Order: sequence, then structure tokens, then C-alpha cells
Amino acid sequence: MATISLKASVDKKSNRVLFVESDEFFVDILFSFLTMPMGTIIHLISNLSPTNGFVCMNNLYKSVENIDAIYFRTEACKQMLLHPHNAAAAYCKSLKLKIDDIDTSSFFCCESSNCTDSRYKLWSHYKNLYCGCGRPMSRNLNLSCRAPSNSGSDARNRGVFVEGLTRFVVSDYFQVMPASISASIALLTKLGVMDISNIEERIFDIGVTEVLELLERSLVSRTPLTEVLLARKEVPELRNEDSLQRISLIHEILDHQSERTGETSVRLVVCKSKKVVCYAEASKDFVDLLFSFLTIPLGYLMNEKHGGKSEGCIHHLYDSVINLDAMKYLKSNDIKEILLNPKIAPGSGYKNQPLGVKEAVDNQQYYYDPRNSTDAIRTTSFCPRGFLLTLLTMMDPKSPYKEGTEGDGFLLDPAMFTVSDDLVVTPISPVSELSLLEKLKIPFNDIYVCEVQVGREEASRLLAASFVSESALTDTFIRKMPKDALISDVLKE
Repeated sequence: MATISLKASVDKKSNRVLFVESDEFFVDILFSFLTMPMGTIIHLISNLSPTNGFVCMNNLYKSVENIDAIYFRTEACKQMLLHPHNAAAAYCKSLKLKIDDIDTSSFFCCESSNCTDSRYKLWSHYKNLYCGCGRPMSRNLNLSCRAPSNSGSDARNRGVFVEGLTRFVVSDYFQVMPASISASIALLTKLGVMDISNIEERIFDIGVTEVLELLERSLVSRTPLTEVLLARKEVPELRNEDSLQRISLIHEILDHQSERTGETSVRLVVCKSKKVVCYAEASKDFVDLLFSFLTIPLGYLMNEKHGGKSEGCIHHLYDSVINLDAMKYLKSNDIKEILLNPKIAPGSGYKNQPLGVKEAVDNQQYYYDPRNSTDAIRTTSFCPRGFLLTLLTMMDPKSPYKEGTEGDGFLLDPAMFTVSDDLVVTPISPVSELSLLEKLKIPFNDIYVCEVQVGREEASRLLAASFVSESALTDTFIRKMPKDALISDVLKE
């Protein structure tokens, strides 16, 4: 089993990792965290710790698992939310340790080699979608994706995101710096370590399990290296009354106060005395937005324009990428852009998504030779004998062929849903809603209903709240109620 060796400086007195010294392999893996969709992260760390502290994100993930497939536009919609693809998968597959267990190498096309839709041949990552001709896409394709241009055999090309042969210092709180004595002394001074006799050198060999533990701890803790390498775990409290301040949203940067595009309305049932949202009644448009959070990369949340800083220290990793000289320590400025502004995988987005999150573009063109029994894919437009090849086109996995409506979300109209304050999503049920009020011990005369509009600003607050809060609806809409909220005491006696 593959491992990575880390040389660590440990403070014997406090039993704490001060920093580790590493090559590009470990730093590549740390930087890959920023490219991972939230649904993938929740899936991976829930195997380690079912109660990992991400209440709302966990609830969204479990809601997708529990909602019947008949509510989704295609079977692939549910699969792509539970196992979202990474737009940077072509890079991450070259990491020394493979931490993402999602298979991105499977491709499928129409089961018929003589597909009646001869204009092009559709392909998909998801089996049993329906081709334009109406047949299921169940035939395996041998689709060979070209490796990124930064791969190679010489020593300097062995890194994925960072240059090969580069040494780095990584602090306990995930600040990454080029290795130097000045960087090490600066870290020790910042940590208040003055007695060098208390410092000892130790070697740790880490594998996939330890890397996943580091990912988990970096989201909730300020000392992930100590907690994983020295097995000294101290689980922090993620929620308190000032959680909205911890979200630290920077709304001024959005500059979309008057831009109300991609809006949807949501009906909130609010407890007047407690000033909390009991639950929301929402159409599929609002739930599409919530479920889309699972496809969004972690680095997108760390960008202050879209989200905010986490309770843990993952934002230090993001800031480290900002501060690194791309021409000296990273493969290119394009790599820096991939890490700082990661996109969602092709086919994962939908039109009118309030956040306006962008999809990555696959610039490769694939062609299909129907005479080749192995379904070989060529990168030229003609066979050697002059026969025309058929252009392969990726199918929108959210589009049932009979409807022919591309670009819509994950769920079917006119389905309605109940969304709890901590983002448990269920098909709407008045009986269940009454039971929820009973569970919360809230009488009818203590509630009112208000309708709010959800545009880009509200969607941004909701995304950040879903990452750090246990009451995302309250933190998004009540603690900063939109000015245009339409309040009507329709249930007032």
C-alpha cells in the first residue's frame, strides 16, 4: 500500500506537531482538497465519522439518499449528487495517494451500434440514460482521456499542482510555505516556541486513511496534523449563537444587491417568539439549489466572494495557494486558477442557478469508429482508410430523452418539498409538518408565514450557512431578513 513520508518537528512539552517538511506529493494532495465537491467530501469523511459536525451538509446528502428516485429527472441525477465528479479529476488521478473513490473512467453509449441518431453519438458517465434514439446507453466505451500537459517522466514533471523537487513546510494549521530556515523560525516564533531543546524530529508514514482524517480535521479543527499524527483529537463545538458572525460573508464584494436574476420564492413557517424558521415549503427550484451545494468544490466555498471561512483551518490552505508564486512553485497560472476558482464538473450545473457557478469545459474532442469492435476512440476526424468517424457528444445526464429539455435541474416539476431549518429535505407532507411543530413544541398562534425571494445574495449566504451552521434557514433569512420579504400572518388566530 502506497504511503507518503513526512518529517515532523514535534514539541515534546505540549505534545504538538509544530510543522512537517514534505515534498510535492503531500502538498499536491492537500491542494487537491480544494478541488473536491462537497458531496464527495461528505461521502468520504462520513465513512470515518458519521457525526462529523457538518449537520446541514450531512442532512442534504442523506436527503438525496432517502428521496425516492421518482422525484428526480433521471436516475443519473441522484447518482451525480451522491457521487459528484471532480472537474479536476484528470489531475487528481495522478496523485500519489488516490483518496477519491469515485470512478470517472467509465463511459457509456447507446447499446445499438447502428444508432438511428446518426448526427452524433452520445456518451455519458452514467449507465442506462436514454440515447436520442430512445435506447438505453448501456454499452461500455473505451474512452482514453489525455493526461494534462503537466505530466511527464522527468523529475520536475512529477508534481501534479506544484513543481517537482520542491520542498515545503506545512504548519499544524495548514499554512504551506516553501521550505527555508526563515520560514521555520517564523512559524516557531508565531507558536511561542522558544526552547529548541523541547523540539524533536519524528518521521511519519501516512496512507489514504490518514489523509482522509486530515481532510476531516482541517474542516473543523485548527490543529489537524497534531490530531491525526499524534492521535490527539479534540473535537470543537461547531455551533453557538454567534454562528452567523463566524460565516463571515462579504456581501459587499458580490455587488448584486439590485440584481435579482435566477430567483425563486420560498415560503417560511417562522416561530415568532423564538425567531427561528420551523421549516420551509419549497418548489423543486429551491431544492435544486440546495442539492447543487453537493456538486460545488470546497475551494469555491473558501473564496470570499462566494462563501466564508470555516471553523477549521482549510482557509489557510486556500490562502497559501494565493501567496505562492505560480511561476516558481506551481505548474502554471492555470493551475493556480483551478485551485482558487474551481469549477463544477461538466453536466453538473443547470441554467438559472442563483449562484451562477460555472461548469468546467472539456476541450477534448472524441470520435467513434463503428467498425472497431473495441469501441476505440480516435482523436482525428478520419479513419486511416478515409471512413468518416462519428463525433461523440456528452449527454446532459439530467435530460430525459423524451422531454428533450436540457439545462434544467435535478428534480421534476411540480413536486413540492418540506425543508427543515437544518436542511432535511422531504417530499411535502402536512401530517409530517404538524408533527414537526409538535416536536418543536410550537403552538399555532406562535407562528407566521412569510414568502422570501432567493437570488444570488441569499443563495451565497445559504451556501455558507450550510457549511458551518446547524440552522441554515434561520441564519440565512431571519438573522438577516431580506428587505423585500412579504410577511402575512395567514395563520394568526
